[in-house]
Amino acid sequence: MTLDAVVGVSSRAVKAVLHVPEGTTLALLGPNGAGKTTVIEALAGLTEPDSGHATLGDAVLFSDRGGRMRLTESRSRGIALVTQDAALFPHVSVLDNVAFPSRSRGNSRADSRADAHEWLERVGAGHLAARRPRTLSGGEARRVAVARALASDPRLMLLDEPFASLDIESAVAMRSLLREVLKGRTAVLSTHDGLDAIDLAHTIAVLDHGIVVEGGATSATFEHPRTAFTAALAGLVWLSGTWVEGALTLADGQLVPAIGEGLTLGAAVAVTINPRAVKIVPPTTPGGVRDNVLALEPRGDGIVRVRCSALWADVSIAEASHFLPRVGEPAHFDVAARPHAFSLDS
Repeated sequence: MTLDAVVGVSSRAVKAVLHVPEGTTLALLGPNGAGKTTVIEALAGLTEPDSGHATLGDAVLFSDRGGRMRLTESRSRGIALVTQDAALFPHVSVLDNVAFPSRSRGNSRADSRADAHEWLERVGAGHLAARRPRTLSGGEARRVAVARALASDPRLMLLDEPFASLDIESAVAMRSLLREVLKGRTAVLSTHDGLDAIDLAHTIAVLDHGIVVEGGATSATFEHPRTAFTAALAGLVWLSGTWVEGALTLADGQLVPAIGEGLTLGAAVAVTINPRAVKIVPPTTPGGVRDNVLALEPRGDGIVRVRCSALWADVSIAEASHFLPRVGEPAHFDVAARPHAFSLDS
């Protein structure tokens, strides 16, 4: 089922436009407070929008008709929601938690439990069937929550920060599980981690203050980000300023040589740069960018990230051994290849 939605919740300053083709996963990205959970809850029927509309295939989830919202009940939407707290019923077994959707559809206890056993096995949690939720680890509870969601045979899966609060091992296992169970399903995944989007999503939508500010195919969006947030997720340096002939001018007046096509003088522009293309050079080197070092972060394999106020560089210890700066000191940087500048007004 294809999802098309315009989600408006004025009390939370959200007006997000989403399109999720049938059988694909959309990653909803954004910093804390961007509105991701509000959008997820509105689609699930837990938060009432006051404007917009949403359809899932031929079914209307909600619609604004002349200022009056028409809402379909949550239980009739064919949507399953998995949240970071799992939200399992504490007073019944894992098996009966997963059997609940089938029982709610009027199936017998025996048939519902048989289906639940199958779903638990599918998510690698069959051995947990007799346990109570309070005895589960965070990763185990999240697996059971996924099994219960799938047992409802949803037309749309909603996952709100499903990896939050999990240790690294559990998060890796959960990501592997979702990679398998989301194949061919229509889903929206809320996350603040670019790796989740790369691994699980066909498309992304980046929220900022409740509005989708960029989006599209996952790989293309990360390769050519249009916002500082997305650039950071992609591991790219983001510099913004104004355009002069052949260069971007930073706020402090320093120039970053760049390639610009069709840009007008004084226009607001930005560039993205691979941090491995940024080199530390001797202070006497002509040109370049001078910046204060905020942190030196080991990245493994002999690489040190020199993080500054405006940019950062990933350099080998060998490269920087002659003039590796200390925290709080200025450093001089040079960009190996001229980046392409683009307008922030378009």
